[in-house]
Amino acid sequence: MIIILKQGITPEEKNNVKSVLKENGFIVKEIKGEQDTVLGAVGVARMDPRMIEIMPGVSSVVPISKPYKLASRELKKEDTIVSVGRVKIGGNRIAVIAGPCAVESCDQIMRIAEKVREAGAVVLRGGAYKPRTSPYSFQGLGEEGLKLLRKAGDTFDMPVTTEVVSPRDVEIMKDYIDMFQIGARNMQNFELLKEVGKTGMPVLLKRGLSATIEEWLMAAEYLMASGTDQVVLCERGIRTYEKATRNTLDCSAIPVVQKLTHLPVIGDPSHATGIRDMVSPMALALVAGGASGIMVEVHDHPELALSDGPQSLYPEQFERLMRDIEALAPVVGKAVERMPRLVPSTIMDASAEENDEDASRTIAFQGERGAFSELAVRRVFSEEEKVLPCKEFKDVFDAVASGKAVYGVVPIENTLGGTVFDNYDLLKMEENITVVGEVQVRIIHNLIVNPGVALADVRKVYSHPQGLAQCREFLDKELPDAERIPFFDTAGAVSYLKETGARDAAAIAGSPAAMYNGMEIIRQGIETNARNYTRFFVISREENAATFKSRAHVNRAAVTFNVADRPGSLFQVLDILQKHGMNMKKLESRPILGKPWEYSFFVETELADEDELECLIPMLKESTTSFRVLGTYTAAH
Repeated sequence: MIIILKQGITPEEKNNVKSVLKENGFIVKEIKGEQDTVLGAVGVARMDPRMIEIMPGVSSVVPISKPYKLASRELKKEDTIVSVGRVKIGGNRIAVIAGPCAVESCDQIMRIAEKVREAGAVVLRGGAYKPRTSPYSFQGLGEEGLKLLRKAGDTFDMPVTTEVVSPRDVEIMKDYIDMFQIGARNMQNFELLKEVGKTGMPVLLKRGLSATIEEWLMAAEYLMASGTDQVVLCERGIRTYEKATRNTLDCSAIPVVQKLTHLPVIGDPSHATGIRDMVSPMALALVAGGASGIMVEVHDHPELALSDGPQSLYPEQFERLMRDIEALAPVVGKAVERMPRLVPSTIMDASAEENDEDASRTIAFQGERGAFSELAVRRVFSEEEKVLPCKEFKDVFDAVASGKAVYGVVPIENTLGGTVFDNYDLLKMEENITVVGEVQVRIIHNLIVNPGVALADVRKVYSHPQGLAQCREFLDKELPDAERIPFFDTAGAVSYLKETGARDAAAIAGSPAAMYNGMEIIRQGIETNARNYTRFFVISREENAATFKSRAHVNRAAVTFNVADRPGSLFQVLDILQKHGMNMKKLESRPILGKPWEYSFFVETELADEDELECLIPMLKESTTSFRVLGTYTAAH
């Protein structure tokens, strides 16, 4: 059962509820959501729910209908984010796990770990114990393999995962690895599930060869009931009548499972297909289907591999796959997980400490909770970091400049609406603020109402003017008579509907705004043009820039400059960039305040490295009346 607690419940009242449940034989899990705190109570015991419902501090009691109680989305509406070392799996991320099928030697695992790390993998895999169909096949190096895997993980700063095949190995393995892996053949080895669950460590649970989705989730329930809530599900193909591939990859299971459980689900195209050339297209199919990650096998000499060589990608194939995943990620509304995900709490400066002890964990954005700008924040920063909603763009810059927030995220360009000039102007004005990163978000608009309101009830539609304009076709067709009311923010429009409880109105906004406010989406993807993306800049003070940019190779620069009022002055600047092989990606002009008909220029250009720009700065300053680098960063894919 699910016990929904009142918002004003005291610690004593909460402990009393937990005590009564435990005394009656229930396992109790406390889950804190955006709006409510709930207790999940599961077990074989039976009791009248009314006994709990009448207790002080309890709002209501709801039965869980699914046989998998702890894994069910009935218990927990928000997605679970599984932490494997510093890597996060779930939510809006795509985490890539890669490495050889088996650890064969120190030299082999070190070579491959370095290559997959450079390409973008965030977790290293490698088998130390190998359950094989034939008793005469290579069975793994055992504890020696665990030591080598741990050494490679530590050397290249990656958490590691490997398969556990026997309950007796659990104790020795937990000191070497960051995540257990339960293989397909052991999915219903219940004694093994219990022992692994007791450790409380993250577990990657593969779907059995002939397992139904419910059986798969029941196996996850064993792990969770035994003590761990950090479970990642892995679709790795099921056995069917088809013989063209090793197994049949059930891509449809990804969205099905995501509706049934809050646990993240990833895919393993290597074991599903068993054929190297099919791994990359099937990996992309899994990502397109909504998977929170993939796990692939990589070997630099697969023809010599002691296990599963024919399905292992060459390192160069894996590198191309990573680039393809990065290109696909924004289309499905996700971002590729990096190592490490930026955690601002590792950064502290004196001014932030003076202003607010939590400032080093705060990211500022413009809009209300659930806005597209907050979605951009979560593409870059960990869910643990606090956010500071700001009313105006200038408030974001002020929060970063004053130390109230360590970073800010601001929109800079939309594929339909064009450039956000206000933020260009603010970047130029705030001399201590620099651009350190970039992220893209696909803008998917939804029609959002108070629960129970139908489309036929809607007489008014609230949204930001751009939101209304971008959904004109839908509104003209489905709600031609509804009044269209401009609002300062898409998420703010949803909050307004919630506050007023309007039964004749709807808002146009993103799905996070609906989820955060507990509202209902009655139409999804109503934008006229689906190719609607917004590009955001991550900004910070100069002293915090290096920490952010250390996560990835810097390949883009943003600069602003003024030129003299004479023929060819702009061309002279652009010619310097061209002669030094710097490919200009954007050029904007802005009027100079107080100087009618005079303009400053904003340029974004590709960059091989930061030293290249440093060498050009003296020449650029000579050809301009003023010149400033607004930031160097990694371009979004």
